Amino acid sequence: MRAVLLGGAISLVLSLLLTRLAVRQFAIWGLGQEVRVDGPTTHLVKRGTPTMGGCAIVLSVLLGYAAAKLLTREAPSASALLLLLLLVGMAGVGFLDDYLKIRNQRSLGLRSRAKVVGQAVVALAFAVPALRGSASDGDTSPVSDRLSFVRDVGPALPWILLVGIIWLMVTGTSNATNLTDGQDGLLAGSATFVFAGYTVIGIWQNDHLCSGSAAGLAACYQGGAPLDLATMSAAIAGACVGFLWWNAPPARIIMGDTGSLALGAAMAGFALMTRTELLLIVLGGLFVAVTMSVMLQVSWFKVTRRVSGTGRRLFLIAPLHHHFEQLGWQEVTVTIRFWIIAGLCSIAGLGIFYSEWLTRA
Repeated sequence: MRAVLLGGAISLVLSLLLTRLAVRQFAIWGLGQEVRVDGPTTHLVKRGTPTMGGCAIVLSVLLGYAAAKLLTREAPSASALLLLLLLVGMAGVGFLDDYLKIRNQRSLGLRSRAKVVGQAVVALAFAVPALRGSASDGDTSPVSDRLSFVRDVGPALPWILLVGIIWLMVTGTSNATNLTDGQDGLLAGSATFVFAGYTVIGIWQNDHLCSGSAAGLAACYQGGAPLDLATMSAAIAGACVGFLWWNAPPARIIMGDTGSLALGAAMAGFALMTRTELLLIVLGGLFVAVTMSVMLQVSWFKVTRRVSGTGRRLFLIAPLHHHFEQLGWQEVTVTIRFWIIAGLCSIAGLGIFYSEWLTRA
């Protein structure tokens, strides 16, 4: 438990300091944000705001987690190292996307196909060792060969199908957080609730792990190194809070795809390794809603254009948060209300997780 507290606290402090440094240094280097021309006109003033702030988040997590391990003299688990691989790898894809936006002076960086390939490579690099390797602290592999909601359910799945599921989760969740990162502080604040939720889940699973005298209990949990995963999630939550200090409206810095893709991939990693894959739909309900708004907007436009020759839209603009801005809501109002929704989704997810345990205990 000391490692969890240390990881969260150290990452928070480091994020506060490193983000402040990034604000100044990135401005000197001219790493300014480009703004989509078809978005809300109120966002045009953000052009030139330092971006790539996700670098500070990822670095804070790495240093915070490492410091927690050193101070507690504990070896890192295979599960945590795989999660770091996922976090850093997807941050690399996002960094390249951000760099191309700045170099080409446009709001689009990597072409969609190149981004999908990059995400697939990172997902595959995570999936193979996670499925075939064994956890360093037990005989349970980091990722199960079965689907899960609050724990594993159903039969074992073929290896190739599992790889496909991991790719879909990592790619889908990283894209969902990327879509949500469209307003000052929106993603950093919303993501904090999800990672705080996974901190609680990791601690609870560690206290009721299927080992020793608890091995035969129906309420115990399978999984590799849940307490170490809790340390990682606390570190990410702390880094998001520290970054939010400088990213809150009006933002002094933007995390960019470097941060948004990395945070989404990490959420998928936690869901896979804590055996709560489908529960992520509830915990990250806000990101599901934002993604669905884009999918519905595109689908409805294509269907109506094919039927009537004129494409129609369900929303004034997508993603969902921009729709409310176009309705006249202030950006900060949308952000705070979406934070509330994200918090309620996290509470609902934890409620489902705990109530399932009560029915088995």
